[in-house]
Amino acid sequence: MGNHSQNQPRRAVDRRFSTTAFTIPGYTISQSHGVVRGLTVRTPNVGKAIFGAFASLGGGESSTYIEMAEKARETAFTRLLEHAAAVGGNAVIGVQFTGQEVAEEMTEVMAYGTAVTLVPAQSSSVQPAYVPLQESAQPPYAPQAPSKH
Repeated sequence: MGNHSQNQPRRAVDRRFSTTAFTIPGYTISQSHGVVRGLTVRTPNVGKAIFGAFASLGGGESSTYIEMAEKARETAFTRLLEHAAAVGGNAVIGVQFTGQEVAEEMTEVMAYGTAVTLVPAQSSSVQPAYVPLQESAQPPYAPQAPSKH
């Protein structure tokens, strides 16, 4: 995670093979690689903190803090997928998120789950694969069932 060469692309488990469930339809778990996690600690910059504080005076949602929370969850999730690939998994099951304030205006977000190796069940021919990690963060997506070719 922190010791990647500048010339080596980072690998991550394909996000389609991550789920809060403990099974993925069409696949069998052939090996468990243990608990994996992704962690980030975020704090808003001064301008966003001031804007967010004033916006919250009127009540309701704060788009500034929602945006910051979404970015933190996406970063933690991406790091989870990287950790799973690093330990030899091609999927992550039982994915969960936690968050807590670690200092004033500083929030820790962690994604965790179990890295596993999936193999296609008898009727499926789609094999989970690693994907190159894209540098631009994508919004989170619900796990999708693999398509049958």
